[in-house]
Amino acid sequence: MKIDQAQDSLPRIDFYGGAFGALLPFFIFIAGVVTIALSGAADEKGFWPVLVLALAVGLLLSKDKTAFSEAVISGMSQRIVMIMITAWLLASIIGKLMLYTGFVDALIWLSLQLNLGGEGIVIVAFMICCVVSLSTGSSFATILICGPLLYPTGALLGADLAILAGAILGGATFGDFIAPISDTTIASALSQEAEIGETVKSRLRYVLPAFVFAVVAYLLMAWMGANDAATGTAVETGDPKGLPMLMVPVFIIYLFLRGKHLVHGLLLGLCFGTVLGLVLQLLPMESVLKLDLDNYVAKSFVIDGINRALGLSVFTILLMGLVATLKASGLLDRLVDYAAERSNTNRQGEGWITAVTSLAVLFTTHSIVAILMVTDFAKKTGERLGVSKIRRANLLSLVACIFPFLLPYFIPVILMANVTNTGQEYGFSQVSPIDIGFHNFMSWGLLLVAVISLLAVKRTTESDEHHE
Repeated sequence: MKIDQAQDSLPRIDFYGGAFGALLPFFIFIAGVVTIALSGAADEKGFWPVLVLALAVGLLLSKDKTAFSEAVISGMSQRIVMIMITAWLLASIIGKLMLYTGFVDALIWLSLQLNLGGEGIVIVAFMICCVVSLSTGSSFATILICGPLLYPTGALLGADLAILAGAILGGATFGDFIAPISDTTIASALSQEAEIGETVKSRLRYVLPAFVFAVVAYLLMAWMGANDAATGTAVETGDPKGLPMLMVPVFIIYLFLRGKHLVHGLLLGLCFGTVLGLVLQLLPMESVLKLDLDNYVAKSFVIDGINRALGLSVFTILLMGLVATLKASGLLDRLVDYAAERSNTNRQGEGWITAVTSLAVLFTTHSIVAILMVTDFAKKTGERLGVSKIRRANLLSLVACIFPFLLPYFIPVILMANVTNTGQEYGFSQVSPIDIGFHNFMSWGLLLVAVISLLAVKRTTESDEHHE
């Protein structure tokens, strides 16, 4: 995916207090988000004041207030930010459409026919999300398409809520790492001049052990956490008439497989689903648009969907503005230079590539931006110390598919927490980002594989490129 480079033309921002002054707004942000997540109040709207405070502190500590302000606006207005927000809005509307047309009740009916309980639905949800993320190459699309359908269904069937949400996120992580059309795969491979096909093939040695680890963990945790008492009267109302709406996500996935743009697929899928719901009389016309003249308001499933995505959208805009100020401070560039001077062996080179990428991801909170920021360092260090192209690409992707899917202040985890709001309409509480990240066993598996790989005796060099 094309990433805006407008921030590169901004002047360097100096902060009072040096590096501490540049990092303090991020410490405030991370502390605030973790505190809110630990409190159990997972509504991302609660993160807004924390981000505004962080931006205000950054402004006060910056020596050039105009440059700081321009950096914030530049970060907020990146093309990738608008793509993400537009996709979230459309996917959230589709989620409401599927709910209004009875698709969740249809999934419940089908699950009961297949005798799936709380344990079974967790594994099924994980597998479905693995297939969808592998097909679309997008963790965000997977969460937004599958989450609003699978989460309430699994909750009503008695699945442990945190484990279920973690399984959906874990399935989304799978495709983000291994799919040939994943942004992470493309950015990591092309940035290191590695061939995408060979890179994807080499990743089987990482993803398969992590996948097995995740399946076993979900089986054990789901078996211990399943709650048959949760399957109450709501399950008894399961109705198969909404099953034809399955064509909507299938149609969207088909468009993605044909290489259509994320927004293209979601918008066309929304139109198709609306027409299908009206034709099958599953969607009342008043759900499409109803004017309440007495109260001067309009009502629609479109409005409900946008309202559900509003919190995450504003959070993303504010966060990307804050990230831009750190990039403009030059702190990450200095870190890269420092690491380059201290990499003298193959093992050290791999360690520094992993460490620098990790820090870039942790502070930019965006995997693609972080990968692009450390591209030159990873390439030059790898070439100098004999770390193969594919190995470098795999290290970049491993980091990008671990932290953003585990830690509570990253968009994928917060997005999944937002999706768990769909359970509130059935009486289930929202799951906190910390609980969701903790139960993403796919990313924990990748972390375990990464550690073992880095500690392995055999080192990867350019001469054994094809074995990587």
